[in-house]
Amino acid sequence: MTFKSNTPLKIGPTEDGLALEILWEDDHQSVFLPRDLRLACPCAGCVDEFTGKKLIAESSITKGVYPLEIEYVGNYAIQFSWSDRHDTGIYSFDLLRAMCSCDICSSS
Repeated sequence: MTFKSNTPLKIGPTEDGLALEILWEDDHQSVFLPRDLRLACPCAGCVDEFTGKKLIAESSITKGVYPLEIEYVGNYAIQFSWSDRHDTGIYSFDLLRAMCSCDICSSS
């Protein structure tokens, strides 16, 4: 059985500053591109609360979107203030871990 933690030890920019890196309690590392995170915003303005259908078009999010600020929400999530002025999405640690698209996570 593979241990999979949804508790981050460290959240910050990658060394090159082009992506967000999360080091999880189980020593797994997830790397997310800003635009991918913005497109995955789980707020009610971006996703229909009842159907789960995405309400934003990929073409409406610029390729250069980036977070201006990242804040912790309790002990369970983070919230971004984006360069496109969007700031209502709360990204739970469970969601972020599930979004990891590395080879290890993609195969499990």
